[in-house]
Amino acid sequence: MFTEDAASHHGVDEKLLSAIITVESGGNPGVVSRSNAVGLMQIKASTAEREVYRMQGRCGQPSNAKLLDPAKNIDIGAAYIKILQQSALYGIRDPLTLRYATIISYANGAGALLHTFSRDRDQAIAVIEAMSPDEFYQHVQNKHPVAQAPRYLWKVPTAGRTI
Repeated sequence: MFTEDAASHHGVDEKLLSAIITVESGGNPGVVSRSNAVGLMQIKASTAEREVYRMQGRCGQPSNAKLLDPAKNIDIGAAYIKILQQSALYGIRDPLTLRYATIISYANGAGALLHTFSRDRDQAIAVIEAMSPDEFYQHVQNKHPVAQAPRYLWKVPTAGRTI
């Protein structure tokens, strides 16, 4: 229900939210990672503050107690996904490529992803737009600088198929 509400409110795919929750926390709302990522969607307060709170015109950052609330955690995660899609990844028109780019950007940041294509954001988007979804997927598998990125890009869609 929380995923449905957040997906509807922010205009993001509910199955994507559910798949990210499965991979990030295994559905355990009380998980806190060594890097202080919190809750179902493993939100870092610094990420939420920098992106989501700024978008909402708010100052500060959420407390860990707030991030441990499943509804708030999922809402912040969904808002962050929407921000990624409307800003850093804006211009990727193919829905499957955008889904792949969103997954990688959620886990490792959009900058790391885009820099594998070009240091210039607009040029990176143009290169991505010239690729098929399969070519994009293979590029991430072979060129992303974060070792876990290729596995994450495989795990989230796989989890989405089982949901």
